[in-house]
Amino acid sequence: MAVLGLLHSLIRAEEKMILEAARDLDVPIVLKDIRKEIFDPETYQPDFDVALERSVSTVKGIYVSAFLESMNIPVVNPLSVAEVCEDKFLTSLYLWKAGVPTMRFSLVFGLEEAMEVIEEWGGFPVVLKPPHGSWGRLLAKVNDREALEAIIEHKEVLGSPPHKAFYLQEYVRKPGRDIRVFVIGDEVVCAVYRESSHWITNTARGGRTRNCPVYDQLRDICVHAAKAIGGGLLAIDVFETEKGLKINEINHTMEFRNSEEPTGIRISHLIVEYCLQKASQSHDKDRSIPFPEMSTD
Repeated sequence: MAVLGLLHSLIRAEEKMILEAARDLDVPIVLKDIRKEIFDPETYQPDFDVALERSVSTVKGIYVSAFLESMNIPVVNPLSVAEVCEDKFLTSLYLWKAGVPTMRFSLVFGLEEAMEVIEEWGGFPVVLKPPHGSWGRLLAKVNDREALEAIIEHKEVLGSPPHKAFYLQEYVRKPGRDIRVFVIGDEVVCAVYRESSHWITNTARGGRTRNCPVYDQLRDICVHAAKAIGGGLLAIDVFETEKGLKINEINHTMEFRNSEEPTGIRISHLIVEYCLQKASQSHDKDRSIPFPEMSTD
């Protein structure tokens, strides 16, 4: 049986659940704290067949995934998927290009350009997000020009370079909740409502979860969204709007600690089984790196 490498920075509730699932399924698993690893292609000796990338740091996760894939070790999720999901603007572009319903969005680099977008959309409020980030941090519901000016000034003076790209999204009035949908491969395995009186419904910000029945329309839009960015182990955030369901964001390192109990689905076990499937598929392929033929002229 393939050995699963669990790549992590911190051990959170989800990583503990994955470890327990591996024990339940008799799957050999090794823990790899990426902060203590040396990723030197001349010396690195992997003791696992497939990697499950679970780093809290997206930057570290991206680099580690690139390194392991260069050594022909399958990574869940692949680098190509992680790079899209970790950037909200890229995610929106992929969804838009694939015709997946999503909120209207735009990217600008200055205040006046932001105001031009907002006026074209019909005015305030709008949502201003950093292109990179998670857990509902640094999101702002902007209600007027004065607030927009203050937020953009703070980002320009204090923010890191990515925060100087201003990702705007139309504000959607939600019914006190959104939907977190878990997709594994081509299958929607379960979903939860995330409920909150606050306009941000992330569980990291206090949102409460309860089971959401997976109906056809919800399944179809999430499978479409997953395929649009390359598929894998994905947690997809869906808004219920007056114009139907729309995809908000897609997460490539899913958090599920508050979702197994309300849904009755052992997401952690499905994750381990999916990783084994990827290892088997990789073993069946030619994993050698093709080199270009050298000219003899």
